[in-house]
Amino acid sequence: MIPQDFESWKDCIERHCRIPLTAAFARQRLAVYNNCELPETREFVRLYGEEHRSRMVDWFSRIALERIR
Repeated sequence: MIPQDFESWKDCIERHCRIPLTAAFARQRLAVYNNCELPETREFVRLYGEEHRSRMVDWFSRIALERIR
């Protein structure tokens, strides 16, 4: 199941996937998800849809801003 809210997504990434959500990691993912010309981004949209890509941008932006403070 694909998480539909920030807290569920964050828990999934950090606890289940064991990926630390650092500001650097968030910026790296934002560089991908904000560039719709990249094959990786196009494939993500094909698989999960534009709405979910937009959510990823929002959620990774929150992480990037939260971890800088």
